[in-house]
Amino acid sequence: MKTLLVTAALGVAFLSAPAIAQQAGGMMQRDQTRAEAQQRADMMFQMLDTNKDGTVTKAEADQAFAQFQAARGGDSPRGGRTRKLIDDAFAASPSLTLQQFEAQALARFDTADANRDGVVTAAERQQARERQAGVQQTPVLKPQ
Repeated sequence: MKTLLVTAALGVAFLSAPAIAQQAGGMMQRDQTRAEAQQRADMMFQMLDTNKDGTVTKAEADQAFAQFQAARGGDSPRGGRTRKLIDDAFAASPSLTLQQFEAQALARFDTADANRDGVVTAAERQQARERQAGVQQTPVLKPQ
């Protein structure tokens, strides 16, 4: 039953984001404060911590991702970015506490906050995505 509730909550969160983003002033279009980013991280942590033991394991995150993908009918355009976030989050540890999860979210926020005013605008968010995409696409040159 818990798994069903978590799947439904994640599905609503992920499925509604594109619709909200299309609306003027939607979550993806409007400015986001650092406090709002922290609240969002807390909410996501609570949804991912399916056994409510105070840690999210990579297995729990992978299960939520698989359920999200299945609810979307397979691969989704957002799937690659979400998969990368999960892989990056658990690169150094197989589980995360709420504090670690928040710290990672706030580090991403701080990186996106180009002018360091404590608010990430839609323009800053887009610039951060473009920077990240550029980093991923940069070819590795081998020494000769």
